[in-house]
Amino acid sequence: ETGQILASKNENEKLAPASMTKMMSLLLIMENIEEGKLSWDEEITTSAHASSMGGSQIFLQVGEKMSVRDLIRGIAIASGNDATVALAEKIGGTEEGFVKMMNDKAKALGLKNTNFKNAVGLDEENHYSSAYDMAVIASNLVKYEKILEYTGTYEGYLREGTDRKFWLVNTNKLVRFYQGVDGLKTGY
Repeated sequence: ETGQILASKNENEKLAPASMTKMMSLLLIMENIEEGKLSWDEEITTSAHASSMGGSQIFLQVGEKMSVRDLIRGIAIASGNDATVALAEKIGGTEEGFVKMMNDKAKALGLKNTNFKNAVGLDEENHYSSAYDMAVIASNLVKYEKILEYTGTYEGYLREGTDRKFWLVNTNKLVRFYQGVDGLKTGY
């Protein structure tokens, strides 16, 4: 709550943040919801680009519609790259437009060791952050208490009542096995 650093080691070292990148994506998504530019129940249509994302995904199909709420669950619980890009495109027009917003937000937060090249954390040259910068992003994200309802959930389902029911399992196993853990994001 205070932002006081209790312990640190190499906190400014630039490293590949992997899926922890999605904390910045989630921060921008939550800001857009708070500002009324996006609503929880709004249906987002999946583009070919979002559908084509590799890595962790919720297997969105081109043209599939899903609510912002369910896409956020897909990001926060299962670390879905496709869900992240679908919302990034809605907010930024393109993933590249959203990444510019991510870097602008990083500057606004005073982050000195962060540069994003994509919205999901796939390894890419010049895509980096530091432990300190990730902690700043996390401290801003937890101001949106609702996000902890999702990142603190161990499992759930998407597309219930359809033949494409999808089991979400949190990438953060501590959520299941360590009482009091409320999540946020893991990265490989």
